[in-house]
Parts: sequence; C-alpha cells; structure tokens
Amino acid sequence: MVLPSAWRVVRVRSTCAFSLGPAWRRSTSATRRSRRSGEPIKPRHPTPWRVCHTARVPPSRDDRSRPVSDLVDRLTAPLDRADRLTHLEVLPPREATPAPWPGWVPAALREGYAARGISTPWRHQVEAAEHAHAGRHVVVSTGTASGKSLAFQVPALAAVHASRGARGERGATVLYVAPTKALAQDQWAGLRGLGVDTRVTTHDGDSSRELRDWARDHGEYVLTNPDMLHRSMLPGHQRWARFFGSLRYVVVDEAHHYRGVFGAHVAQVLRRLRRVSARYGADPTFVLASATMADPAATAGRLTGLPVVAVTEDASPRGRVALAFWEPPFTSFTGENGAPVRRSAGAEAADLLTDLVVDGVRTLAFVRSRRGAEQLALTAADALAEVDATLPSRVAAYRGGYLPEERRDLEERLRAGQLLGLAATSALELGIDVSGLDAVLMAGYPGTRSGLWQQLGRAGRGAGDALGVLVARDDPLDTYLVHHPEALVAQPVEATVFDTDNPYVLGPHLCAAAQELPLTEADLPTFGPTSLAVVEDLVGAGLLRRRSRGWFWTDARRAADLADIRSTGGPAVQLLEADTGRVIGTVDSSRSHATAHTGAVYLHRGETWVVDELDLEEHVAVMRRADPDYSTSARETTSISILAERQHTPWGSCRLSIGEVQVTHQVVSFLRRRPSGEVIGEEPLDLPERALRTTAVWWSVPDHVLGESGIDPADLPGAAHAAEHCSIGLLPLFATCDRWDIGGVSTALHPDTDRLTVFVYDGHPGGAGFAERGYEAAAGWLGATRDAIRDCGCPEGCPSCVQSPKCGNQNHPLDKAGAAALLDVLLEHAPAPPGPSPGDPPTGRASGGR
Repeated sequence: MVLPSAWRVVRVRSTCAFSLGPAWRRSTSATRRSRRSGEPIKPRHPTPWRVCHTARVPPSRDDRSRPVSDLVDRLTAPLDRADRLTHLEVLPPREATPAPWPGWVPAALREGYAARGISTPWRHQVEAAEHAHAGRHVVVSTGTASGKSLAFQVPALAAVHASRGARGERGATVLYVAPTKALAQDQWAGLRGLGVDTRVTTHDGDSSRELRDWARDHGEYVLTNPDMLHRSMLPGHQRWARFFGSLRYVVVDEAHHYRGVFGAHVAQVLRRLRRVSARYGADPTFVLASATMADPAATAGRLTGLPVVAVTEDASPRGRVALAFWEPPFTSFTGENGAPVRRSAGAEAADLLTDLVVDGVRTLAFVRSRRGAEQLALTAADALAEVDATLPSRVAAYRGGYLPEERRDLEERLRAGQLLGLAATSALELGIDVSGLDAVLMAGYPGTRSGLWQQLGRAGRGAGDALGVLVARDDPLDTYLVHHPEALVAQPVEATVFDTDNPYVLGPHLCAAAQELPLTEADLPTFGPTSLAVVEDLVGAGLLRRRSRGWFWTDARRAADLADIRSTGGPAVQLLEADTGRVIGTVDSSRSHATAHTGAVYLHRGETWVVDELDLEEHVAVMRRADPDYSTSARETTSISILAERQHTPWGSCRLSIGEVQVTHQVVSFLRRRPSGEVIGEEPLDLPERALRTTAVWWSVPDHVLGESGIDPADLPGAAHAAEHCSIGLLPLFATCDRWDIGGVSTALHPDTDRLTVFVYDGHPGGAGFAERGYEAAAGWLGATRDAIRDCGCPEGCPSCVQSPKCGNQNHPLDKAGAAALLDVLLEHAPAPPGPSPGDPPTGRASGGR
C-alpha cells in the first residue's frame, strides 16, 4: 500500500518481520542466500504495525518517484531484518507557493530559467532576491533542494548585466564563496547552463595559472572557497583591485558549515574581505544560504559582522519524506572484555545499498570516514557481482583526497545517472547538487541534527518521495538516538557555535590584515572587541610594529600562512607510490600520524596500500600496493594539564569547571588486527609529541565522596575512563560537534586538582565553543550520559555505551557499573537540567543564539 499523506508509522514490538508493500517481494540478500543454499525462497507475511493518523495533507508526489512504502518494503523484506527497524518517521508533503518574477529581472535571465523548467520562482526565492537587490544583507535558510541558488543568482546576474559597459566592459562583479571546490564547480555548471552571457569562472586550487589570471582580469562572477580567498585573493588584492572595486555581491553558500574553529576563521576572512573592498571603494551586499541553521539572522550576522535579514519560510514543493531508524544486529563476535559487538554500520549499509541498486533505486550512502566509504563501495560491488556482472561498475566511492580529475569524473557520472550507488563522505554533502535520487543511507549519525537533515535532503529532489535510513553505529550516541528518535525529529537544529574572539584565530588574521593594508584604530572594531588586546600581544611578540599610520607586519613570512583555517595541522601529506613517485592522494597533516605512519595499511579507491615511510619534514608518505590480511590502528598516549580555570560551579562537594588546558599527544605504536578484531602484533613508532592549548570542561570528585559511593578504589580508573568515553559520545547531542571534534582524559588522581577528574576538551587550538556548550548544559549532558550507560543491555560495557573507537589506550581499563555509580554521586547535587532541549545554544560568547 501507499502510505496516506502525513501518516506516522510507529514500530509495534514484535518478533515478526515487517512489510508495508507486497508480501511476496524478494530481497537481493535472500536471493543470494537462496543461490548459495539451493533452498527455495518462501513467501512472507506482513508484520502488524500501528499506523497513527496525525493529519491529512493532499498528496503532492512526482509520478516518477518511488513511493516510500515500496522503498521501506525493499529493505525490510528479508526475515533476518525483522527487528532492525526501530522507528519510521514519515513527514508530510508540502505544496508549493509560487510568486511572480520581480520587474527588474532581465528578460534574458527569465528565459534562461524557463529553458531549465523554471517558469515561475517560489515565494522565498523572490523575497530573498528582493532584499539583496535593495542592498540589504540577507540569509535564505530554507530546506535542501528549495532553490536557494536562484535566490542569490538572480540579483547577482541582474547587477552584472545592468552595469556592463556599452562595449561589454566589466561592470559589477560577484564573488561566490563555498566550503568546497566541488560545490563551486557545480555552481559553475548551473550558471553556464542558463545560457546567459556572463563571464563565470572558478578560482581554486584546481585552476590553472592562465585561468586564475583570466578570472582576475575579466571574471564577472568568480567562484572560490575560503582557502583561496584567504591565501590568494586577499594577500594579492593589488592585482585584484578592479575586481574588488566593482564588487557588488558576496555570496556565502552552505553557511551552516562554518562552525567551530573553521567558522571563526571564515568570519575573520570575511571581515578582511570587507576591509579590502572598502579600500577600493566597494561596499558589497552579502547573501548567505543555508538549509539548516538555527537563528539564521543572528548566526549570519556573527559570521559577517553585519546586520542580516532572514528569509526562512520555505515555499518550494516537497514530497513525502520517510526517515527510518535502523539498528544492526549483534554478531557472534565479542570485543574488549568479552563485550558483544554489533554488526558494523558500514557492512549493514553495504547490504542495504546492494538491495537498492539491484532494484534500480538511485542511492547515496554517507559514511563518516574515507576508509569507510572505500570499504562500503567495495563490499557492495562484490555483492552486486553475484547478481549481475554489469552492476559493480555502477557503484563507486567519493571522498576527499582524490585527485581533481578523479573527482570530476565521478561527479559527471553521478549527474549523468551512470552511477546508481555512491558511497560518500561529507565531501559530497558539501559538494554537488544531485537530482533524481530516491534514497539516502547514513552509516552512522552525522554528528549533528543539521548534518542529518542536510544528508537526508539529498533524496527526493522536487516533489518526489524520499527515504532516508539512519544506520546506527556501535556507539553511545547512535544507540541512544535509534531508541529515542524524538531527540532528532522533535528538536530544532543546533545553534552554530564559533568564537570570533578566539585569540588563536584572531591573531593570525590581524597579522594577515596588517600585511594586506596597515591596521588602524578605525579598523579594529571590524575584527571584534578583543582585537586591540590581541594587537598589543602581537606587538609584544615582534610580529606587528606600531607606527604613526597604524600597525605594520614586520616578519619576512607570508602572514596568511600563520592561519590554518581548516585546522589541518599544517601542509597536507602527499601519498606517493614507491616505485614511480606518482601522487596517489593526500591526507591532512593532523591525521597523518595515526593513518599514514610507517607500517600503516591505507585504503584508496578500493586498493590496499602499506606505508613504507612517513617523512614529516617533506610532508610525504611513500606507499606500495599490497594485500595484507590485517588492518592497522594507532595507539596514542595523552596527558593534560590545567593552565587556567575560567569559571567553576560547585555540585555539593564535587566541582564542575571550564578553562584553558594543554593537551599533549603522541602516537607511540600501532596494532595489527585480523578482520575479526583479534590483535596479532604491536609495533613501536618514533613520532614526535604534539601539544594543543585549548578549552576544556572538567569535573572532579573528592576522596571522601568516592569513599561514600561504595566504588572499590581499584575500580576508579576504569569508572572514570568509562564515564569519559560515554560523555564524549553524548556531547554532540548538546553541541554542534561530533566525537571527532573533541577529546577526553580521565584520571583517578590528577596532579592539578588532587582529585579524580574527567576532562572533555575541544580538539582545536584555543577551543571551538564545544566545551563551553558542555559546561552550560552539564546537568542534562551528564544525566544523559548516565542514562545511556544504565540503559545499555550489555553486562560489562560495549561500544554502544562505554567503549570508544578512538581510545588511544585500546579501551583499557573500563568499568561500566563503576561509571554509572560515579555519575550518580556527581549528579546528586547537580542543578536540574534547564527547560530548553538538547542542542539549544549556550548563553556564553561562543553561541549564535536561537
């Protein structure tokens, strides 16, 4: 059956299988099992479900799309998947609200959109375009695939054409800024497809020298990214003087991705852009776009430093959207301490992708890691080969680290429909516009509600139905969410957290600004209230010099090189083939110690490599092709010291604190593991220590409270360690981060507190605002941590509660029961959690508000 509009399907606990559609549908998995065993496939019977009618909305579905009921039935057909679907949320369709074209839009532009099937814009597109045309800074924050591009393209292209000289001389210019090169390339293709006479070009790391020169001298609509703006265009502004002097619009796309330290860096880059443009007489209008942003006006205002009007009412059509919550089953294997191990989210998603591809369903599978994307695509291709020899070529992986020509080829094959299945990292989430997809698989919670809706929005473009499946990892947060779906579907997206006053961010950008143009006192308010104090520190360090005209850059280096805006830890490490010297790909410097060390097994585009040598001075890793029967994982040691306590709150005799800390990391060895997880060897490594000065939230418990708790003193290290792991896993529910943005350290007796202490810190220099969010929401956050530990059904602790995939000590020691008891005594005198729901912004400086 086809689900009526706006009906919500809620799981009724049952041991039976489930089917919304035909009871005789065969699954690909069942077909493969039947082929191997020779047993006939038996018909199945539908499982009882409770269908709760909430509100009737007239259906609005593109006839070419697949009903969500068919897609759900396709995935739940096999008998062994009976209990994996824990909840199905069906969102109703939405009718479109069109609006007439504004009178100032040129006829040629209207005709260009009409040729692409857009005869009339939606109301929100017109509203945003009118604001921009009137010179008001505006953010359009509507759903994925709601046509935000048209909202900023129309006023920008109209300005270009209206100001062009009689002989075609360049008039007004437009600068488009996107987080990735792929998204800029996709915008370039869309603009070219309009057939409008505009000199559109990209200026990024893939552009040739000739193309960069042409963009500078002739480009009217230049598409770039924050990195090129920071490192190339602003430092070389004298050569871009005519472009900056005519700058009418600055478009900031996918603005919600500018969060944490990256967001703070981009905010300062945009302030430098405003300053340089003013030097040449321009005052551009900023237009920002985001599908998922809490309090768009306030967040966009903090990003640009300007007052911004928000357009938030989405007038585009949307089909029915179903979000399935999926929990993989336990396997027969046991992990650390004999804990049960669930089937991996990647392996589960590979099976689901296989079934959907065989059925002709165009599907994206999002995976958290590069290696995971490669492995998922390989697994699905192997399974598809058993069904049809032509199908493996229609599945591929897409991730960062590919060479430009590899990315372009995959993007073109996906647009052309040659690929039915794609396993992607967030590089695609930020990258290209894909239409006509039926389903999205998410192998693990993306880390934020914003990211989840972004990824889900990739399916069901236009008015077509769409299915998204959140496949839980064996992780505390994922396990919590698939059993508490209301924490996602009933909550707003998180506030965008970034701290523009972080001195580790602000200092380098003040240096860069001073090298671009001498800094004056009149400039400092643009960069924030703490800029004068930071400038004085830079003078004291000998980086800036005060003269009568202002502050000047005095160092011989390029000032822009001081700011690592993506916090990669330095230049990317190139991966070289040992025999030929060919560049295979790249890996971020910050990840190279753990993933490209000597002896590491590295997966790239379905091929397995072994690293022969990591040269940190030359930033290269030399690799050779190999097929080892093991994988590798790095072992890391971490220590932490308190530099300054900024604030604290007493919880009875316990203490909750936030402040500055220094964290020291060192990768000391790596483990070789068989596919079963069995450790077959450990090899030492000689890599340098890396120090990080950042912000942390920590809590401490005195000895007399521990003595009254009944916890055996010998179990305290394991109890603190287990509580640390689970609290890291649950903080993303309360802050705009994921567990890879943060770290933790625990000790039964820390020398700086003289108590048992657990730290959770931001994984970026100076902090990113996540620890501050944890401090503000500590009662709710640590309460959810305790509940997650208690609610987990494992006896001794497992990856769903207290074990961590990123633990440098290989999850030793851990004490699940001790962790719950420790959190009990900590929370006994904690204040009641405040009314706002998880993810609400803090009241401190790092929050965008909501």
